[in-house]
Amino acid sequence: MRGSVFILIFLSIGLNQRLSAQTFDGYHWQTLNCIGEPVERHEAAFVEVEGKFYLLGGRRIQEVSIFNPKTNTWTSGAKPPMELHHFQGVSYKGNVYVAGAHTGKYPHETPVQDVFVYNPKNDTWSKSFKMPEDRLRASTTASIYKNKLYLTGGIIDGHWDGHVNWFDCYDFKTGKWEILPNAPRARDHATSVVCNDKLYVLGGRVTSGKIKKVFELTKGEVDVFDFKTRTWTTLESKVPTERAGCTAVTIKNNILFAGGESTVQKEAHNELESLDTETGTWSTLPSLPEGRHGTQLIWYKKKLYIASGCGNRGGNPELKTILSFSDK
Repeated sequence: MRGSVFILIFLSIGLNQRLSAQTFDGYHWQTLNCIGEPVERHEAAFVEVEGKFYLLGGRRIQEVSIFNPKTNTWTSGAKPPMELHHFQGVSYKGNVYVAGAHTGKYPHETPVQDVFVYNPKNDTWSKSFKMPEDRLRASTTASIYKNKLYLTGGIIDGHWDGHVNWFDCYDFKTGKWEILPNAPRARDHATSVVCNDKLYVLGGRVTSGKIKKVFELTKGEVDVFDFKTRTWTTLESKVPTERAGCTAVTIKNNILFAGGESTVQKEAHNELESLDTETGTWSTLPSLPEGRHGTQLIWYKKKLYIASGCGNRGGNPELKTILSFSDK
């Protein structure tokens, strides 16, 4: 009996591993034909809330662009009260939070002191809470885990100087910030995701306009924070393609890592790479038909979406297309 149970468990584990490995078999990219179009933008957020996708922020004061995936239709929402860019948007209890954002013009953009919130139901913007005292910076990563907001890294002075490895946590229930152990390395223009009780920080760079190395100093290491032990480690395997202004999303035990910019090429990166968090190994998936940086990925109903962003390193051209990755 024990042997039979062992065999069943073994077969179940093997089947789950094979299913995980075959998740994206037959998937391909397509550019969606839409009714209406979004406002072109980059260094913005792309976030799903209750079945609709919200493009918000970006350089200049832009109205929210709202996408309905059921009808492939774009509509418009309210403008934020100020310019908000260079942030990773997160969804929490039906709202979109903007934390760790810049405002102003290149190269000395200013970190925004307040965390702003967009309410999709009411189509309204408001201030929510302040950034942590004496740790003001922007171009951070942002992730939600168990009613808490986690900010990693960032830069104090726009694209000039002051990159940090700070790690902070905001508890939505208590309304208080907590300073956590510093990440293994400073980085800005990075991305983070949560997978199986761990925070993964990928990509980014140390933007150094002061020494005329804005795009050059990219980071390949993947730093991992274990929420249970409250400690950092670094994976042995680096990201296959180093880039900043990138985006990532968690799908089961996999982290998909896409887009970005670097000095390797003028065009924005179109690579889509997958990290198996159980084995620590990377694999390559079909590339985006149109590379981009400065936006986010959305995984919704077994489809991957990406919209907006910039098609080249730097600020031009800003894109209006939306791409989907699926087996349909």
